[in-house]
Amino acid sequence: MSVVFQRPYRFVPPHRGNWWPTLIQWLHLNDWHLRAHEGVVSYECRFGERFAQSLDRGDSILLAPNHCRYADPIVLGWLAREVGTHLYAVASWHLFNVSAFQSFALRRMGGFSIYREGADRQSLDTAIDILERAERPLIIFPEGTTNRTNDVLKPLLEGVAFIARTAARRRAKSGGGRVVIQPVGLKYLCKSDFTEWASEQLTELERRIGWRPPGQQTLLQRTLRLAEAMLSLREIESFGRSQSGDLRERRDRLMKHLLMEAERQLDLKPDGDVSVRERVRKIRSETATRHFHPEQASNHGMGVSATPLDVLENAVASADLAQFLLSFPDRYLLPGQVTDTRIVETIQRIQEAMFGKASDTMPLHVVIEVGEPIPVPPEKPPRGETDPILVELASQLGSMIESLSAEARRIDDPRPLDNPKSGHRVEGPCGVPQQEQPPIADAS
Repeated sequence: MSVVFQRPYRFVPPHRGNWWPTLIQWLHLNDWHLRAHEGVVSYECRFGERFAQSLDRGDSILLAPNHCRYADPIVLGWLAREVGTHLYAVASWHLFNVSAFQSFALRRMGGFSIYREGADRQSLDTAIDILERAERPLIIFPEGTTNRTNDVLKPLLEGVAFIARTAARRRAKSGGGRVVIQPVGLKYLCKSDFTEWASEQLTELERRIGWRPPGQQTLLQRTLRLAEAMLSLREIESFGRSQSGDLRERRDRLMKHLLMEAERQLDLKPDGDVSVRERVRKIRSETATRHFHPEQASNHGMGVSATPLDVLENAVASADLAQFLLSFPDRYLLPGQVTDTRIVETIQRIQEAMFGKASDTMPLHVVIEVGEPIPVPPEKPPRGETDPILVELASQLGSMIESLSAEARRIDDPRPLDNPKSGHRVEGPCGVPQQEQPPIADAS
């Protein structure tokens, strides 16, 4: 059963004390979790002094990282440790329902819930209150969701600017100082040669669908072949047969069909002018409302309160699949520009589709790069325009991601892994890189 239907939403507040997060940092429990469950074994902080300077000035800080892996919020604990602070973080409500232990740990590390399927005033008020009082820096992922595409920045959500401006307005009235948004770029790099890992994972995937060993095909060819196979299976499920044409066109056609089918099942008016993510959110919100609060459903026609559970589950499954297909971006595996990390990400997305979980046995090194703080004015943004602070945030994050993506190893790159120009760090004791400045990335 989808997490949407497991239980009605209840806001999960953060733990406000410092004893637990101090103990977690002192015992390096985030290091253990990242190593054991995410395969992230080392890190490097760049320009952490920018974050430290914002803290020293007494700024209220909204940390705004790109979001490409489930590890991201825990990884930021390393940045917090470097500058000597604790953090709060907004987290999707379903993460608090995995287990009692995970819910306990997330709260003690400063996490609190947000309901992605609908309005959540308590979560918004908590985030604004934290920034207004400048208790600790607050993590909000402006992309909203994660989809394992480290080299692509998704459109940013307007809620980040709303929260920051509201807090800035309140602080301005009380004379409490300024609010800043601090961009943070995260980039995961393979710690070792990925070819053996990739070959083993691809072989297992091929075996599961009954394919023979592929002979002389490259890792890229095998990955693309499996991605197309997964798309073909979904097309057969939805259309009755595999479709023809360019992979991008086929993906978009299937996404459109899935969303329209989900909206038809719920008698929702199709809205092709809004983004896929917004249509998915609307479908999930409607299904949750009909399941738990049918009297509040947006469809006031007959039979809303009696919508069968299987119909609701099918609608959510279609919407979730459409959002999943969106995580396979255009030109990500274009020959001549493919890196080891892009292959790893694509294999892990396929594993999640087939098994519900990706392999975490590929050791990863994460670069945490802090951008320049963006002062948040208390005034409302110009009407009819994209909020200027979102434009600046997208510009900084986009630049950092583009620069960091060049540090991943191209799959046709003959250089040894310990060459700093290859994008892999020569590390000192405890996994702390010896280089203080990033090496020049070789674009050849």
